[in-house]
Amino acid sequence: MSVKLNINGKQHTVSATKGTPLLWVLRDHLKMQGTKFGCGIAQCGACTVHVDGVPTRSCVTPHDSLNGAKITTIEGATGNAVDSLRDAWELLDVPQCGYCQSGQIMAAAALLENNDNPNDDDIDQAMKGNICRCATYVTMREGIKDAAKKLRAR
Repeated sequence: MSVKLNINGKQHTVSATKGTPLLWVLRDHLKMQGTKFGCGIAQCGACTVHVDGVPTRSCVTPHDSLNGAKITTIEGATGNAVDSLRDAWELLDVPQCGYCQSGQIMAAAALLENNDNPNDDDIDQAMKGNICRCATYVTMREGIKDAAKKLRAR
């Protein structure tokens, strides 16, 4: 089955079995390795991408349900929110092993696109379900606050 997908602003025609999760289309068919496999049941957030600006678990989202949607992966994530998060992540040494970080940044970027002054509850809600095996949650929260501060100053 061929499906046309708009990924990171480029059109891709993908031939994959009906119902193949977007994650495997990204990783196996298109060789985009930034989006990670964590659990396969939408519980850990490592596979988070944006579909029409909404954080979405790609491990359970059938690729053939996304015809016409705008999909953004960590490789194509751009803009002030993402740039501010990347700067904060580096400044604060947020990642330890780094495995979950593409999903963490995608979730945090969606938050900051809609709220440039999130409180702790806003951050907790936005990041809920994004698991970090290294437990850098406190540093991630500080990174999100730092990125938000930089966004407000622009």
